[in-house]
Amino acid sequence: MNAVAAQPAREALVEVRGLRSQFGTQVVHENLDLDVYRGEILGVVGGSGSGKSVLLRTILGLRRPDAGSVTLFGESLHDLPEDQRAAVESRCGVLFQNGALFSSLTVSENVRVPLLEHTQLSLRDALRVAALKIALADLSPEVRHKYPSELSGGMRKRAALARALALDPDIVFLDEPTSGLDPIAAASFDELIRTLRDALGLTVFMITHDLDSLHAICDRVAVLAHKRVIVADSLDKVTRFDDPWIREYFQGPRGRAAQSIHALT
Repeated sequence: MNAVAAQPAREALVEVRGLRSQFGTQVVHENLDLDVYRGEILGVVGGSGSGKSVLLRTILGLRRPDAGSVTLFGESLHDLPEDQRAAVESRCGVLFQNGALFSSLTVSENVRVPLLEHTQLSLRDALRVAALKIALADLSPEVRHKYPSELSGGMRKRAALARALALDPDIVFLDEPTSGLDPIAAASFDELIRTLRDALGLTVFMITHDLDSLHAICDRVAVLAHKRVIVADSLDKVTRFDDPWIREYFQGPRGRAAQSIHALT
């Protein structure tokens, strides 16, 4: 009998084990487990109130778990001294919902904020790095001098992505990145994320409700339901998972339409 070759172990940049998140008497997560592997694009879906954003904030150390453990690059952020915690946090980029750009700053100034806070770069070098990140986000050079109010929704998302990439992160966290975009702009943003992942070796944790994004770029999909991750696997396996919420979400009219469209591409 031929020996089966062992598959190389995947490196988990994020490990969540037995997570409990509670607000007063309301339990949002109970015994939640999740891994995020290096180099993957993980889509995180779930119904309203399932705790997607709470999970994101907990992974980033913005909220302490009520029970269980969360490690990022093998470290528990709440157990680290301030300087070590800052070093771990600098390896993460975050695109918050709606971009969360500083309205009083230009795009270039927004991108320079983390550079000036976390590095010893001179202003001249920070300007050069900001210009590079803006170009990586597929924005034209003249956008550098515009304010968020002067940008379209899609351009604001890309500007926020440029800021998330400022410190050359290993992992980027995207909170509903295509929300509010028209289908063409959303598809273009998805393609940009996949291109950046491939070119830069990024790992992507993406909260989304966009079925097209799940089909187009996600390597795995994690479903939050019943206060935990009920399945985290390739999309074809997730859609066959026996759960009422999954059937309604993925096999409803919009889910079937998205599946049909991407089956033709």
